[in-house]
Amino acid sequence: MNRVYLDWNATAPLRPEARAAMIAAMDVAGNPSSVHAEGRAAKSLVEKARAQVAAAFGAEGADVVFVSGATEAAALACAGRGLVGADVEHDAVVSWVSPELSVDGQGAVSVTDPARTALQLANSETGVLQDLPQGLAVVDATQAFGKVPVAFNWLGCQMALISAHKLGGPKGIGALVIKRGTDIAAQIKGGGQEMGRRSGTENVIGIAGFGAAAEAAARDLDQGLWDRVEKLRDILESTIEAGAKETIFVGKGARRLPNTACFALPGWKGETQVMQMDLAGFAVSAGSACSSGKVKASRVLRAMGYDDVVASSAIRVSLGPTTTQDEVLRFAEAWTAKYKRHRERAA
Repeated sequence: MNRVYLDWNATAPLRPEARAAMIAAMDVAGNPSSVHAEGRAAKSLVEKARAQVAAAFGAEGADVVFVSGATEAAALACAGRGLVGADVEHDAVVSWVSPELSVDGQGAVSVTDPARTALQLANSETGVLQDLPQGLAVVDATQAFGKVPVAFNWLGCQMALISAHKLGGPKGIGALVIKRGTDIAAQIKGGGQEMGRRSGTENVIGIAGFGAAAEAAARDLDQGLWDRVEKLRDILESTIEAGAKETIFVGKGARRLPNTACFALPGWKGETQVMQMDLAGFAVSAGSACSSGKVKASRVLRAMGYDDVVASSAIRVSLGPTTTQDEVLRFAEAWTAKYKRHRERAA
């Protein structure tokens, strides 16, 4: 069976540029904090990647602090700051903020006090893009970075979260991007690495892969690869709708990521759909990867006003630059066949 990977929002396949950079970094023996030649060679790799990430994210003049991923970046940015957010935020952010902001039926969050707010640029489940006000305390750019044009310097926020594996870098490495002059207390203390914001010997191999992936992702975006992906997403949705007219497409009337389709058929459990499609050779998900293994209604969809029946019946299909039209149509055909069987059994 030739499997089809349609879960790019969970993690993107490793880019060849990232793989090559990581393999090269494995041969560099030094500790980046050491002053000898080997240490300086390792430090050079870290600083090269820092510059690559900053350039790709439009963060020249800001501080790029490497951490283990967006979850750690959220903790570093949000802990102890008394921030507010909404229930559509990722668990990594909701864990640190008071989810008191309202959300409309298209997933738009109403912000009342930007300086006290953490807000995502793109939702991982629905793909909905937020209109960000200036002056936000924290922006979660994890899903948007590499898929849509974004630059830290025009976001106008104090801090932003990004992660390597969402754009084809390795898992286990991310960054907190900080507006220079912003006061932030280290959560992991020790040797004072990463400008005193995050101690611990740097993950040189992961950082090198992150830098190479960010550079390649920016190039793909400039070349219009995600425009083709958006057309495939639209083909997917129209084909699904033709086969099951009662399908609910979440956030379809809003601005969305070009690769994300979230849809539900009330009464057909999302977890069941994911398992059936997995057996048919397709990797999709029921919500964000961090919570899709838990059998419960989507918190994001409930915040948008959907009832528990719909919120527990949704799946997310997310595409990437290497996804083909044939793969999209094969998925739609397989999903429609499973849907017809479900409808016959439910009759």
